[in-house]
Amino acid sequence: MKKALVIFILSAMILVLTGLWFFNSPGRLSLPGILGFCVILIVVVFAIFIGFRKLNGTIKGEPAEDELSKKILRKTSSLSFYISLYLWLAIMYFSEKLEYETHTYIAAGILGMALIFAICWLIINFTGVKNE
Repeated sequence: MKKALVIFILSAMILVLTGLWFFNSPGRLSLPGILGFCVILIVVVFAIFIGFRKLNGTIKGEPAEDELSKKILRKTSSLSFYISLYLWLAIMYFSEKLEYETHTYIAAGILGMALIFAICWLIINFTGVKNE
């Protein structure tokens, strides 16, 4: 129950701070700024989804961690790691062609990794894990 509440509090704080950043930015936002805002929003929505699942599991009396959820997390983390390697290779390739600051590439890579993990988790969680 405490972990679910922490997830909701952190999500609310991130949404408030991102909203302040979005509305207090001078002038128009650039494309990387808008994309960053969208990725942050997607990650926060994913965190809220996880928080609701944990809260419902706690209310139903289910254990917080079981063998299946650990197996799904392990499979998701390994798959997202391999995909993230290709993301960083793509970032390295495009960094020579585009002229952005270094911190923009690092932020795009980290947010991309979080998005890749969320997508992999959704796919593996809803399609299931084969008995290996």
